[in-house]
Amino acid sequence: MDDRFNTIAGWVLFAGIIGLGTSIVAGEAFHSEAPEQEGYAIEGAQAAGGGAAEAEKPIEFYLASADPTKGADVFKKCAACHNADKGGPNQLGPNLWGVVGAPIGVGRGFAWSDVMAKHGGTWDWDSLSKWLTSPKAFAPGTKMTFAGLSKPEDRANVIAFLNQHSDSPKPMPAAPAAEPPAADAAAGTATKEPTLNNAAADVKSNGPATPQK
Repeated sequence: MDDRFNTIAGWVLFAGIIGLGTSIVAGEAFHSEAPEQEGYAIEGAQAAGGGAAEAEKPIEFYLASADPTKGADVFKKCAACHNADKGGPNQLGPNLWGVVGAPIGVGRGFAWSDVMAKHGGTWDWDSLSKWLTSPKAFAPGTKMTFAGLSKPEDRANVIAFLNQHSDSPKPMPAAPAAEPPAADAAAGTATKEPTLNNAAADVKSNGPATPQK
């Protein structure tokens, strides 16, 4: 009885060893490398997210459709340092009543920094837009800590709001005229016409093609 049990146990152990060895050999033979980057590639995702941003148009383009009411909402970001009320007091920044068209860094009973006092020029549409985009870029060294407004629509709305807060608001500019078609497009059209004329001349000289039966 013991001999039979030992024989059976030996065969079972032998079969287990053979099975283990076979699985190891098979694993080595069919081993596959893990992908360098896990997950599925999505076609077109990079193109959609990596496209170039649309170039910003001149501020006059946005001023043509600017909304002073929306500008009043955006101006709330400025209200901690400025007010735009007629006769209103200066705060951390100067009162902005009648600022559109006013000289930069002059008057208003405000203690201007040397950077602003020496800047020169007037607060026209373009200078106001540049200032609102980034005060530090417009006047390096300014004490103004406001980071700026990145959206041209927001800047245009604020300028429209400030323009209304004046004894003599300026006429809002019209949108710039659209750019004419590119010269290369016109050249491409001119190139195609001789080709069509040449094809017509060939048909006329050779006669119509005879249909094959």
